[in-house]
Amino acid sequence: MDRIDHGIIDQLRLNARAGYADIGAEVGLSASAVKRRIDRLIADGVIRGFTVQIDPKVEGMATEAYVELFCRGTVSPADLKRMLAGVPEVIEASTVTGKADAIVMMRARDVIAFEEALEKVRAAASVDHTTSAILLSKLISRQAG
Repeated sequence: MDRIDHGIIDQLRLNARAGYADIGAEVGLSASAVKRRIDRLIADGVIRGFTVQIDPKVEGMATEAYVELFCRGTVSPADLKRMLAGVPEVIEASTVTGKADAIVMMRARDVIAFEEALEKVRAAASVDHTTSAILLSKLISRQAG
């Protein structure tokens, strides 16, 4: 990847629906050259897809929270993944360094629905306890690839 590829990706992050000519005007290439580069970036697996981001509030999912998950003993990432996959309110989960075993991002209709989903997570035999933080104001949101 060179400077131009990075510029194309930056433009797609700003607007994945931008036309090849618009992107080309920003990075100094013709529309056809931009298309060839994007096709190559897709073929090489650099660009894994294009998506639409919907405001969760529009879908009635206004309550978001980070949940630190603390497990009993040693639990494999695969076991954590299986356990968390059964809770639809879990939208992202990662194992982490530090005291917690994992951090989970959850999204629910409201606080009551969040609490019900949290109880599903807590009911897993491997979960010792959780610590939750409900999000108030989202200040910065940058989507990573």
